[in-house]
Amino acid sequence: MTQDYEIGMLWVEGPLSYVEVLCAQSFLDAGHHVKLYHYKDVQNVPEGVELIHGDSVLQIDRFIQHGRTGSFALFSDVFRYHLLKQNDRMIWADLDAYCVKPFQSETGHFFGWESKHHINGGVLGLPPDSDALGQLLEMSEDEYGIPEWYSDAEKDKLQQQKDEGEPVHVSEMKWGVWGPQAVTHYLHKTGEAKYAQPIEGLYPVGFRERRLLMRGWAKEKVEDMITDQTYSVHFYGRRVREFLSKQGGMPEAGSWMEHILNKHNIDCEAAPVLSREEKAEKKQAELAESVTTAPRLPTGKGGENLTDLADRYGSDKGSTKHRYTELYHMLFHPYRQRKITFLEMGLLIGGPEHGNDPDRETNDCPSIRMWLEYFPKAEIHGLDVSDFSWFEHERFTFHRCDMDKRENIADAMEDMGVAPTIAIDDASHASHHQQNAFLEVFPRLESGGLYVIEDLRWQPDTYEQPGITKTAALFRSWLDDRTFQHSDPVVAAEFNKLSEDISGCIVEPVRFQKKRKDQVVVIHKK
Repeated sequence: MTQDYEIGMLWVEGPLSYVEVLCAQSFLDAGHHVKLYHYKDVQNVPEGVELIHGDSVLQIDRFIQHGRTGSFALFSDVFRYHLLKQNDRMIWADLDAYCVKPFQSETGHFFGWESKHHINGGVLGLPPDSDALGQLLEMSEDEYGIPEWYSDAEKDKLQQQKDEGEPVHVSEMKWGVWGPQAVTHYLHKTGEAKYAQPIEGLYPVGFRERRLLMRGWAKEKVEDMITDQTYSVHFYGRRVREFLSKQGGMPEAGSWMEHILNKHNIDCEAAPVLSREEKAEKKQAELAESVTTAPRLPTGKGGENLTDLADRYGSDKGSTKHRYTELYHMLFHPYRQRKITFLEMGLLIGGPEHGNDPDRETNDCPSIRMWLEYFPKAEIHGLDVSDFSWFEHERFTFHRCDMDKRENIADAMEDMGVAPTIAIDDASHASHHQQNAFLEVFPRLESGGLYVIEDLRWQPDTYEQPGITKTAALFRSWLDDRTFQHSDPVVAAEFNKLSEDISGCIVEPVRFQKKRKDQVVVIHKK
């Protein structure tokens, strides 16, 4: 019976828009029991949906995001594989999958072709003993693993980087590496691809055609795409929400989406699709509230650990990726209750170093929120090439700055008007940007202060200059013989002039593992 198949979904946190409400309601109306897994508070959940904390399936220490976009898709991929392994007669559905008719399967396999070349996992049913599911789970245990379906050239390149101590993390690989790419590969490898639904089964309206769902003139065209074989329609949630927000938040009158919203009695005003500006305003209000409320009770003698804060605020400096906070907590704890000046360069992943526009939309400052709570008496300053002026707090000052131009960095330091006690460079990670920043900021650092440079092992192709000495090698040369060696004699001379102000330097490898490549350097000023 159809009702025997439960539907599992995930929404990490925050309010559902009417798009997600519609999709969840469609499964309820089709007779399925729906379980919505979450990690923080969610709002606008339809009555009848069972809310379950995600820790029951996968602990938060596996929480990883895509490096370029910050998307939770990677974590969602892993989550669904664990969910299917732990639950018989359950089918996974993304919250942008609309149920046309009840899901049915004789074997527990339920998935479909999205194109002639790949199977999507947006709707995914696999029995717990599926060979493909087992291999998907095994694959996702190694966040630095080399995908076996890559070309020989791609695999050779990744293996070389791994042998050199610079393995590529899954968050830095191509989009969909643990999702459609892996699903398609392992289903073919095990022969389970034979169970795949045709394109019209789960993805009758393709990615490029998604706008038709919201166009008034296209209702009949959409209806023609949906056949007797169609179980579900995929909305491509983020892209559809972006389109709706530009159209005043609602689909066009007479559209297929308007039709199904009415069919399922969805109150769109109760769960609006917000524009980017509205989201930013809402996020800003939440951020302001989060850093002005009373501090949490200490979890240890020294107060809440910095890694706990990083994980709570979603910073990649914590246990989910780099683990920098383990080192920082040891170094920074003596400053925690002091009135210091703290500077961070680079405020949110996904800037021009990843090929995005400097004028990209920004709506979060996870590490700044972390620092504001960790240093309750500190003045926090932030530098970035993108605009974060919307983030307002009485102890935070934003300076827009292009690290490619030393005069920009110097001007920002003059605007600060005070010597930083601690400075962290988490900006583009391009070698000359790191070196520009050090040459301008370190001389202005407070005596006894700490200067940190992150991500020594990764330099972006968009910025990195050929032949330039890497920052890690630069500081290794100083550790070896107290002399900075650089491909540019002028830069070498500038660094060596500052050498007498350095009392010590430590270089730590990736995740503090000896055999890995250098990842972070901390310099102490005399």
